[in-house]
Amino acid sequence: MLMIIAIHFVVAMAAPAFFSRMGRQAFYILAAVPAGSFFWLLAQHGAIYSPTSPNPSEVLPWVPGLQLELAFRMDALGWVMSLLVLGVGALVLAYCGRYFKKDDVDLGGFGAQLLAFAGVMFGLVTADNLVLLFIFWELTTILSYLLIGFARTRISARRSALQALIVTTAGGLAMLVGLIMVGQSAGTYSISAIMEAAPALLAAPATAGIVNGGIALILIGAVTKSALIPFHFWLPGAMAAPTPVSAYLHAAAMVKAGIYLVARLAPGFAEAPAWAPLITILGLGTMLVGGWRALRQYDLKLILAYGTVSQLGFLTVVVGLGNREAALAGLAMLVAHGLFKATLFLVVGIIDHQTGTRDIRNLSGVFASAPALGVVALIGAASMAGLPPLAGFVAKESIFEAFWENAAHGPDPVAGFVVLALMVLGSMLTFAYSARFLWGGFAKKVKGMATGFKRVPPAFLAAPAILTVLTVAYGLFPSVVDGWIAPYAALFPAKGPDAHLALWHGFTPALGLSAATIAVGVLLFAGRSAVGRFQTKLPPVVDAEKSYRQVVNVLDIIAIWVTGRTQRGSLFFYLSVILSTAIVAALLALIFGGQRWPETVYFVDPGAPVQVIAAIAIVLGALAAARANKRFLAVLMVSVTGYGIALIFALQGAPDLALTQMLVETIILVAFVLAMRSLPAELRERTAGSHRLVRMVIAAAFGTTMIFVALAAMGARVAAPVSLQFPELAYEGGGGLNIVNVTLVDIRAWDTFGEISVLAIAATGVASLIFVRGRGDRLPRASTVETGSVGRVAEGDAGTGRKAATAELARRFTDVARDAWLVAGRTLAPERRSIIFEVVTRLMFHSMIIISIYLLLAGHNSTGGGFAGGLVAGLALTIRYLAGGRFELAEATRVSAGSLLGVGLGVASLTGMFPLLLGGQVFQSAIIHLDLPVFGDIKFVTSTIFDIGVYMVVVGLVIDVLRSLGAEIDQHEEDSANGQAPTVEESPLGVGR
Repeated sequence: MLMIIAIHFVVAMAAPAFFSRMGRQAFYILAAVPAGSFFWLLAQHGAIYSPTSPNPSEVLPWVPGLQLELAFRMDALGWVMSLLVLGVGALVLAYCGRYFKKDDVDLGGFGAQLLAFAGVMFGLVTADNLVLLFIFWELTTILSYLLIGFARTRISARRSALQALIVTTAGGLAMLVGLIMVGQSAGTYSISAIMEAAPALLAAPATAGIVNGGIALILIGAVTKSALIPFHFWLPGAMAAPTPVSAYLHAAAMVKAGIYLVARLAPGFAEAPAWAPLITILGLGTMLVGGWRALRQYDLKLILAYGTVSQLGFLTVVVGLGNREAALAGLAMLVAHGLFKATLFLVVGIIDHQTGTRDIRNLSGVFASAPALGVVALIGAASMAGLPPLAGFVAKESIFEAFWENAAHGPDPVAGFVVLALMVLGSMLTFAYSARFLWGGFAKKVKGMATGFKRVPPAFLAAPAILTVLTVAYGLFPSVVDGWIAPYAALFPAKGPDAHLALWHGFTPALGLSAATIAVGVLLFAGRSAVGRFQTKLPPVVDAEKSYRQVVNVLDIIAIWVTGRTQRGSLFFYLSVILSTAIVAALLALIFGGQRWPETVYFVDPGAPVQVIAAIAIVLGALAAARANKRFLAVLMVSVTGYGIALIFALQGAPDLALTQMLVETIILVAFVLAMRSLPAELRERTAGSHRLVRMVIAAAFGTTMIFVALAAMGARVAAPVSLQFPELAYEGGGGLNIVNVTLVDIRAWDTFGEISVLAIAATGVASLIFVRGRGDRLPRASTVETGSVGRVAEGDAGTGRKAATAELARRFTDVARDAWLVAGRTLAPERRSIIFEVVTRLMFHSMIIISIYLLLAGHNSTGGGFAGGLVAGLALTIRYLAGGRFELAEATRVSAGSLLGVGLGVASLTGMFPLLLGGQVFQSAIIHLDLPVFGDIKFVTSTIFDIGVYMVVVGLVIDVLRSLGAEIDQHEEDSANGQAPTVEESPLGVGR
């Protein structure tokens, strides 16, 4: 199962490459992935339904301390849901190959997201860990947001995507709290184990209250995901998505996640006090509201959307009833609904694609123009309406039978028959809007489009036709589906004799209810004009979408008010609030926390008196930075404090920290100097008066507080530090002598992976501030400019004396070294060059690159590592840029910063995931011993590959900084010198805005 999910994600990542070569035909390649997984699923039937063997399962430890495992289990419920997810997913992806136009943009991203969604849904329905289920749950939310907002230029699509994201995420957060409450009460997060312990959890006084509250919160998540009232409004809004998305996510897959969750928990928690009221009231209300509103829609997709809302409420009531007959009927309807609703959405996509409209007032005679399409739609709509001999009829008959038995033999017959009557009423509305859909889309009307329907290619019709065949086969041979569902239904208590799916049960009350449903449904459709007039006159009781927007508007108003009071544009105010909060919080903890203080305190390490010199340098640097009146001097003094700290690290026996601190300070100094070129040289006048005194008090209080916090931290340690075990772990487990580096790439690899992810995000943020229209990866090459033209001083401005002599020397050097390694001699104007800097760069660049590679490879056993090596390589590129300018940077960095960042993160990710394929743990390292003829015994540790990813990310970050704060500002200055004012979008750092 884990392999199936991995294949989906791997192919999804490669999807853009497929589309760049094959265009929309690449959808067929993507469709092959869920199709192959579907046939694999069919092959597992024997193992899943074997009466002698347990259900197939996979468990891989992930974070044992949090009871988080990559645990998957395939039982009857998961198998049936997976059939829908993978089967319909394959057909929808194949359908996309004809739905989209050849020149549609960003199909690669769309295809990747749709395929990834199939993998995520498969993971959701097979997950056997509550936290893992939640992770997949939220991934469906994110992918749904991206797919709904596919048409990024349409504000309706963006608004609908954001609305769906907000509603389902809010429910997901409530659900997360509920999952934690249930998992902590049960002492395990294994879903199968929790279901076995459910009766005991509900009965025990110590856990009953917490579990009941947790179940209520989990149901809120299910309600929002499956669009039940009062959150039903997001689903019709999501119809802004392309029709294949509606057919898959909002008919067969995503919205079924809430139904699946109810079905998964029902065997154990249907007796919980919060269960029946939430399920029954919200489900029935949703069924009636959705069916009623579907009767007044003119857009074919909206008719189906509100119909989906109605049937999701219907399904929720059935699967949540908690007895064997209802469980069988609920899963039967779940399968039937997935088949006919996906069919009808795909049919609407064809109509829209061939005619350019979905408005039933503009459609006429479509059945005559496309009879094959009309037959497919007729069968799908008939199944939705519950007509024999189709899947919808078989499932609805079993539902009526189950609820009749529940009402007749249940503890409260009156309530049971009320629920049954409302379900029959909802089914009548379902018949009416099914007829409205068929009539509106295919009938010949007095007004409407009588001609102009394009011929439907067979490949375009194939997907809905296959689903239609399955709908008919299901109706004629329901015993097959009955066998699939029976093991799940057996988990529930039976109210009477075992029920089974069948096309004909004889003359039963359920058959009478079906006949009444059809009769009243026909009357509702026949009197659609009168029904429409009645709906128009009936005032709306509650508009859920309007209420949602009012809530969002109130939140916006509050956010604007808070932002206006806090975001004043005053650095003094920001720092005062932050530091004062830190002081108060720390002091409260120190005063009321019962802290232990160290027995001995000393201000100078007796073994390293040189620290006094470093401390004095740090203090003087900080004071000088605070008093500096020039930006460059202030930054330089801040760097002095950083270098002083690096010296203290070195004196304390931490060469890795000292090296990293020194390199980081150097890179930061360069970045600040580059950015300051767009800022005034002078610092504006400091705040005077009472503010100066306040600043001094806050600064002194914060420094003093941090001293006591450090002392409290030192005294709070009562046990042996965990770091004492690191030397042994580093050598025996990580295969290295450098404890720091092994900790970063092995023992605490997750922390390092998070840090390099932050680096990549930071690099992207810097680039987005500078490059409004792109990352600036394609810098102009030196061959595109005239020799000595970059930064050329206007005639008569070159000056005399030393400046003129320098320019003359540079011209001579250019003539001698025209074909030299540095291209600065060809691009920079002579008066802009530094010959000494160029010579030094020629001498140092290659050595620094070699040193960086050495630090990378040697860091596992000695000072260095990927981070330090990447910083040294970045400094080498920085020196080359400073010597030769932006064209030299283009020559030195042929690979884009974005590519380096992406590949680096990819390499680090693969080193974490690859051990799982071999039965290991995430980021587990392997030690490989090689006996080579010349080099002798070589010990290679696979965590070095992770370190290579770190190296690439750091180099990519430095290149991004140089291209944004360096090359782009250079371009801006050259344009300004030449009298070319940059546009608003081209202006870096907001200059000219």
